[in-house]
Amino acid sequence: MCLIAIAFRQHTDKPLIVAANRDEFYHRPTEVSHWWDDVPILAGRDLEKGGTWMGVSKNGRFCALTNYRDPNEQSAGKESRGHIVRAFLESHLTAEVFLNELDREKDRYPGFNLVAGTKDELYAYGSRSGEKPFLLPPGIHVVSNAFINTPWPKTVRAKEKMAAALNSREELFDMLCDYTAADDSELPDTGVSIEWERLLSPIFIKSETYGTRSSTILEISKNHSAVWTERTVEPTKPVKEQTFSFKIN
Repeated sequence: MCLIAIAFRQHTDKPLIVAANRDEFYHRPTEVSHWWDDVPILAGRDLEKGGTWMGVSKNGRFCALTNYRDPNEQSAGKESRGHIVRAFLESHLTAEVFLNELDREKDRYPGFNLVAGTKDELYAYGSRSGEKPFLLPPGIHVVSNAFINTPWPKTVRAKEKMAAALNSREELFDMLCDYTAADDSELPDTGVSIEWERLLSPIFIKSETYGTRSSTILEISKNHSAVWTERTVEPTKPVKEQTFSFKIN
């Protein structure tokens, strides 16, 4: 997943609103969001490695992950980052304890950024940041493929647009479907070619082989109700939308 925008305690009735895009190569096999048979979590599934990029459990645990962009990193022999999300959603540890344990084992995985917790308490962690996991304060937070709240053009744009869209799910999807590319002068230098920096600069990415494959909105209310809405985008196919409404145990 390449962009996660989080409104934490910014809405009167919904303490946690998440709007996220998952970007991936189109050929990578994927299952759309569903309740997993082997564990009570709602998430999509990467069929290549078996993990996921974002999910929520029936008891209200939430976790989402992005890759840390570093083209020089060697991932051979390392474990899949997608298993971290499942591990947290299955765990009974608090986010603080889980992430501090993960910090000690971070080199088992390629670089990643993670947000985990519940509607009442969220923690963030960047495995290549050199910092320990930390408690997220109330506010709107955005993470792409650098550390959380790094002011890339797409994250700044997402933060501004999300602030104005908290009362409308459709406006949140409009934010996730923003194709606006950054000017070359604003592009970050992450070690990839200028062509790739341009291609990756919009909130919603589109190319012949790689792009945004799903947009997901999670809303958790004070009364413990949750709504998960996903729009799946595949080349040459119509957009597929599905919604899951459930009560948190």
